[in-house]
Formats: sequence, C-alpha cells, structure tokens
Amino acid sequence: MEFSSFSEFIAMGKHGFYVWLSYGLTACVIAAVVIEPVRSRRRLLREHTQRLRREKNNNESKT
Repeated sequence: MEFSSFSEFIAMGKHGFYVWLSYGLTACVIAAVVIEPVRSRRRLLREHTQRLRREKNNNESKT
C-alpha cells in the first residue's frame, strides 16, 4: 500500500481511527505485561523483608 502524503498514511484509507486505536491498545497491553511482574516482585520482596524483620523482632523480644 502506498500513500501520497503523511495525512493519508495517518487516515489509513478512512480506517485510521481503528488502526491507531488497535496499535495503542496493543502497546498498553504489552507495557502492562512487562511492568506488572516487576511491580509484583518489588512488592513481594518488600513484604518478605517486613515479615523477616517482624519475626526477628519477635524472637528478640521473647529472649
């Protein structure tokens, strides 16, 4: 497919809204798939560290 101008490329033969919307949604989904495991790992590490500190403090207070 060949376009004679940039505005025709953006319009995509009057289907531009749907084409660019699908590209945008795909980019959002891919970003979520990449970012969510990183956030989950950080959260789990933080919770694990807090739990270990609590257990250490509880053991020290019992002795």
